Amino acid sequence: MGATTEKSVFPEKISPFLKEKMAALCAGGGAASADYRALYLQYVKQAAEDAVALEDNERHWEANVDVEMDGHRVKGVERLYRHSLVIEPTLVCASHCRYCLRAHYGMFTLSEDELKQAALFCGSKLVRDELREVLITGGDPLILPQRLGYLVDALMKYAPNVKTMRIATRLLSHDPRRIDNNIFEIFKHKPGIRFELATQINHPVELFPETIEKIVDISALGVKIYSQNVLLKGVNDDVETLAALYDRLRELHVEAHYLFHCLPMKGMHHLRPSLGKGIELVKRLLNSGRISGRIKPMFAAMTDIGKITLYEGTVLARKDNKVLLQSHYSYADRLRWNPNWKLPKTAAVDENGLLRMWYLDGSDDAASSREIPHA
Repeated sequence: MGATTEKSVFPEKISPFLKEKMAALCAGGGAASADYRALYLQYVKQAAEDAVALEDNERHWEANVDVEMDGHRVKGVERLYRHSLVIEPTLVCASHCRYCLRAHYGMFTLSEDELKQAALFCGSKLVRDELREVLITGGDPLILPQRLGYLVDALMKYAPNVKTMRIATRLLSHDPRRIDNNIFEIFKHKPGIRFELATQINHPVELFPETIEKIVDISALGVKIYSQNVLLKGVNDDVETLAALYDRLRELHVEAHYLFHCLPMKGMHHLRPSLGKGIELVKRLLNSGRISGRIKPMFAAMTDIGKITLYEGTVLARKDNKVLLQSHYSYADRLRWNPNWKLPKTAAVDENGLLRMWYLDGSDDAASSREIPHA
């Protein structure tokens, strides 16, 4: 597994662009305004992060998802699923989201040689018969466009089995001014490759004019943009905000993907509503005619065994603060796709050979998410 830091502290980091936007919102609507709070709660470090809570995981996967080739770990590569895997060229971001799933990872940026090794693994006999797509994430790959371009070219050369490249970024809202021709060139003249850009926009206020301009520019290159959102207490945990968000995304031709329950990681308790509240919000959002059926998100939990979309029959039992979730991940398949994978202590294998796991629920207490932030 990747390195973690002892008693790691996730430092506050807010891009100059976001600071400008927050200052303008505070001056215009005040520190208690919903728009200002939506940014404040996402980016400003709060005392609640240091409070003792049941959320104590240092990593989003409490299991080994690393891969090996020729007896050596392939750095920056993780695999859980059949047709896809994750490549992390860097863990550097323009800003630090306070609920980041890699908040406690050891910081790194892969060299060109390490990126080549990742591409060679993707085209190796170990995975090439089934691997069809990669998710290039981090950190923010768009922070280092030259490294990203090198990786894309290496994948095309050494892993022709990869036909879809998904690139995850928050630069669209963190600092869209950094998205320029160096980034646009990555998507040009790549026959046979489908590019998808995954972003994360949790509140309508994050669709700044500069953000919208870059969404239009990237879409014009034939890149499909989709948004994965996180349900955050005090930010977007109400139907009106979610409906406004998904309406606006559709107007911009941005597809809705997952609406994630906030992870049970250290420092995140104050941002985590309960699964019950999340399910109720999604039911009211999806079954009320409030938004188009063409942009309905999937409500999902990021668990120790992978993403589990929450629907009828997924929740098997409750015990104390934990919920037993049923997946349709096969234990045998997981080992076939990644022989290094080990069953985490939170999980078990059912009578059909499928994985299920105990997942720490959130809470609906008032908590600090409703505190008025400082101006």
